[in-house]
Amino acid sequence: MAEKISLEGPVELIDGRLTLQIPLAAGGDKLGPLARGIGEIDGENLNVVIQPWLAEKLRINVGSLVVVDNYNGKFTITRSAKDAG
Repeated sequence: MAEKISLEGPVELIDGRLTLQIPLAAGGDKLGPLARGIGEIDGENLNVVIQPWLAEKLRINVGSLVVVDNYNGKFTITRSAKDAG
């Protein structure tokens, strides 16, 4: 069974797109294979672009806190309970 990873961090605006930057050293290396098609390795980070439809569904924008995990055997993004916004 794969190691369970859950990380929380902010949504950033990179090159005009809502993006999560997940450090490889913090678990991005384990999440990367599950994020194929939506994420790519860039230096020390796994960068995951959040499509506008998903941002709208999750009610997130630049600066919003999100949680990413692999608990169901897939890459999952959810809005953090700590995010007031």
